[in-house]
Amino acid sequence: MASKHFLLILYMLGPLGAASLNLTTPSVELQNLSAVPMGCSQDVQPIFYALCDLNAAWGIILEALAGLGIVCALVLAVIFLALAPSVIRDERKGSLAINFMFLFGVFGLFSLVFAFIIAPNAAVCEVRRFLFGVLFALCFACLVAHSVRLNYLVLHNRGPGGGLIFLLAIGLFLVEAVINAEWLLITNVRHNLSSTVSVGHPCQIDNQDFVTALVYVMFLILASLIVPCPVLCGHYLPWKRHGRYIVVTALLSLSIWVTWIVMYVYGNEKLGHQNTWDDPVLAIALVSNGWVFIVCYFIPEVVEMTRTGYGYETDTLNMIKRFEECPSSIIVENRAFSMENLEMTDQRETIKIQDKPVSPYSNYCGLYPTLPLYPTVSS
Repeated sequence: MASKHFLLILYMLGPLGAASLNLTTPSVELQNLSAVPMGCSQDVQPIFYALCDLNAAWGIILEALAGLGIVCALVLAVIFLALAPSVIRDERKGSLAINFMFLFGVFGLFSLVFAFIIAPNAAVCEVRRFLFGVLFALCFACLVAHSVRLNYLVLHNRGPGGGLIFLLAIGLFLVEAVINAEWLLITNVRHNLSSTVSVGHPCQIDNQDFVTALVYVMFLILASLIVPCPVLCGHYLPWKRHGRYIVVTALLSLSIWVTWIVMYVYGNEKLGHQNTWDDPVLAIALVSNGWVFIVCYFIPEVVEMTRTGYGYETDTLNMIKRFEECPSSIIVENRAFSMENLEMTDQRETIKIQDKPVSPYSNYCGLYPTLPLYPTVSS
């Protein structure tokens, strides 16, 4: 009887011993996940390994480019604020607010790159999904609002006020903010009700769903490419330069978006790197588009703040410029007005002057001769 109780105790302690062995000795998979990669110190948390892992150089390269972009954006912000008082007397002051808001959006794009480099968790996943579309919408909304104002300036050298254009940009931006907020809430509720999504992967969402939430941003990209096209055919040359900057920026941005969407939705899956290349593709899109915004748009806008020729007194100069651009046939081939007619007119005027009688008082100036006050003594 005692032997039966002893065997029963051993049978119960066997699984407990195995469980304790599993808890004290980590598995091979956990050891691999917790292994410190080359280039990282022991104090770095595993979520930040991609920032220092030398074996995955893409994280370090994008980190350097994003950090340089943040520094460049801050320097441009200081220069922009320093030059702002020099343009408050002409129509350039109307674009100060939207350009500064545009720079804030570019700063956010470079900062968001780090969220795609570090390992995902619940908070990082929500930041990625919400801010990606919102920050891009902020930048392209500013470009669209600026393009609308340029269409007036290039024709009349006068346009809507800066406050109205700022409200237009805010309105275009808030549409994407509402769309992303609703999409984030709906997908979170749907995934919480679903039992197929594992708890360890909070960012597990279909790539097609991520791209679908950015349809409004794509609309803003097309609008920023189409709206400034009439500016290129305007009369006032200084404002036409601003239109060129926006068209080039929108065209390059469109090519970047087409590339990363194709890779993100189709290319990574075809190449067999869907889970490993998704985050690098989005991070590269953020960095490349951020630098396009700075180099092709904002730096030229800062340079335009140092130029002259934007005042109302340049209307006459622009009229002369357009007159000089007219075909020479308009002046030379006009038979109703020629140099011979000018010579005949001069001859007739000369004959009329010669035929007029000369008055004997023509040399009279209206002053009588005066006698000296004191008589002179002649010797």
